[in-house]
Amino acid sequence: MAHRSGIKDVARRAGVSVGTVSNVFNRPDLVAPTTRQRVEQAAIDLRYLRNESARQLRVGQGRTIGLVVPDIANPFFTDLARGIDEVTSAAGALVIMCNSEHAEKEDRYLTLLAEQQVIGVLVVPVSSSTAAIDRLRDLDVPVVLLDYRGRTHRQCSVAVNDVAGGEMATSHHLEAGHRRIGFVGAPSDAHQVVDRLAGAREAMRRAGRDQDDLVLVPTPALTVEGGTVAARTVLAMPESERPTALVCVNDLLALGVLRVLLQSGTAVPGDIAITGYDDIAYAADAAVPLTSVRQPRGQLGRRAAELLIEEATNPAHVHSRVVFEPELVVRQSSR
Repeated sequence: MAHRSGIKDVARRAGVSVGTVSNVFNRPDLVAPTTRQRVEQAAIDLRYLRNESARQLRVGQGRTIGLVVPDIANPFFTDLARGIDEVTSAAGALVIMCNSEHAEKEDRYLTLLAEQQVIGVLVVPVSSSTAAIDRLRDLDVPVVLLDYRGRTHRQCSVAVNDVAGGEMATSHHLEAGHRRIGFVGAPSDAHQVVDRLAGAREAMRRAGRDQDDLVLVPTPALTVEGGTVAARTVLAMPESERPTALVCVNDLLALGVLRVLLQSGTAVPGDIAITGYDDIAYAADAAVPLTSVRQPRGQLGRRAAELLIEEATNPAHVHSRVVFEPELVVRQSSR
């Protein structure tokens, strides 16, 4: 293995002390410009990289932020991460992204991030239980809840009004004359699903419709594959019981449903109309462009990152609970 140059090698090549090299990288204003240039050139020549982890341990301050999301395969979370990166990269911070999938894994990642002395954590909780997150807060690790409406003023949260989103998607179908509507994605303890279902039920109530006309269509997962299972469940129903419109709790489910319906010869939206949720890039490019409830994904990520950095660096920080409003984007799958 090739020798990795250290700070002593840089000092020797530049003809300065180790302390001067340290100042160039950590307190450059203390070093004369000509000396600083000589040290920087020596570092380039030797391909020197600072041991940032060791530096953080010495000064007791890190530059690493944890990001924990349920499913990195979902483009919604990729877009969220892009918004976060815009803020954290400008602040000189590094983001470690973790794929939690379930509560036990989320708990494990939160513990590992705390052990890594991150300056804070952005987390999209997989369920309504926040016990692991509460432990981080008790350790004075700043935490911002993302895509989750916080229930306490003890920490920041950034979310979208999912109850309103579920209501607007369901109302859209009701206004189009549909009487029996399927809700694809429940039952689930995921807070997004719970809130969107509450919105769907509210839409039915406001329209004076029987709650039995809102059919819960279960899925094994909130993925494209889960959508294919849901679509087969719907197609297996007697025609008299089959919903003529489907509210899917995310776009991946909706895309899986759409694929199976089209393969079976079911007309969309003629036989069954579909709405998704998130308005990921694939929604507009689907075989039948997908109506979807749009979330401001980039704004969500940017605002959450801003709040986390502010809390980590400002002793006078005041916690905020930010809620964005969703928007229904109507396309061919429902009209």
